[in-house]
Amino acid sequence: MAVAAWQELVEELKSFDLSDLDVENIGAWPLLVRVGAWVAVFVLCLAGGYFYVIADLRVKLASVEAQELKLKDEFEKKAFKAAKLVPLKKQMLEMEESFGVLLSQLPADTEVPGLLEDMTEKAVSNGLDISSIQLQSERLKEFYVELPIAIKVSGSYHDLAAFVSGIAGLPRIVTLHDYTISSDKNLSQQTMSITAKTYRYKDQEGGK
Repeated sequence: MAVAAWQELVEELKSFDLSDLDVENIGAWPLLVRVGAWVAVFVLCLAGGYFYVIADLRVKLASVEAQELKLKDEFEKKAFKAAKLVPLKKQMLEMEESFGVLLSQLPADTEVPGLLEDMTEKAVSNGLDISSIQLQSERLKEFYVELPIAIKVSGSYHDLAAFVSGIAGLPRIVTLHDYTISSDKNLSQQTMSITAKTYRYKDQEGGK
């Protein structure tokens, strides 16, 4: 029976002419033509659904995936910074503490006379003759004020070296510059001229 029915459908299809199709009477179409038409409609629906729905979703998916990669990269960078934050805070505290120690070594105006006294004491204790210890004009820098002190002393090489070492060892920050040494005729006495510089933080001047 199935074979006979199939042969009947084939014969019907052979005798079928497209011009005989009546769109308003699809039920009269041959079975194979109707099946083919429904299959074609189904395929067209799938294709339309893909191009009008799925294709847009794929574009959105690609955009979301790209954004996900970007967010992962930002997260990794922020996580790295967060991991470094605690050591950086600790380092900042240590730097602030060190900066405070350095500031404490910068004399205020009222401490400059004490510094001159310390220099005089170092010269006397090392057996030097003091020609002069004079405070020079201040020099303003970006973050600090420079206070030059012109020193002229006489003594032996050993005493001069001990004096320089003593000045460098003072608790306040003092740097030594532009020294000259000359000897007398008998080479028994040397005279040294040197500039010592100490510093004061600008904030201590009321914002100058």
